[in-house]
Amino acid sequence: MVVSLSITGLYTSLLALLFVGLAINIIRLRLQFKAGIGDGGHQPLAKAIRVHGNFAEYIPMALIMLGIYEVNGASPIVLHALGAILFIGRILHAVGLSKTTGVSKQRQIGMLSLFLVMLILAVENIRLFITAV
Repeated sequence: MVVSLSITGLYTSLLALLFVGLAINIIRLRLQFKAGIGDGGHQPLAKAIRVHGNFAEYIPMALIMLGIYEVNGASPIVLHALGAILFIGRILHAVGLSKTTGVSKQRQIGMLSLFLVMLILAVENIRLFITAV
């Protein structure tokens, strides 16, 4: 049996590019504000650090669940839909948080997208486990 994770690989790669972009933004702001550690009290740097941190906190689990779902035979259309929602949601989250420290529609949509994808993947992976037993 050949196991393919090509769809998960695509979204992992797209998200990796976004992650590197977020890291480069932090480096740019650190140079601009001459802040080697922490945010130096600079709000734009603090926001960039949180956008990157939030990504690092949630995306690995989402990608693991996406990969498990793919290995268990999920529909390619569903996998692409979930991957695209995850990717677009992360972009919206980054844009929304970088624009304001308060409530932002993009940030809310980004987080809701993430939670929706994670909940769907969790429920589907549990369902697939139960039906396989």
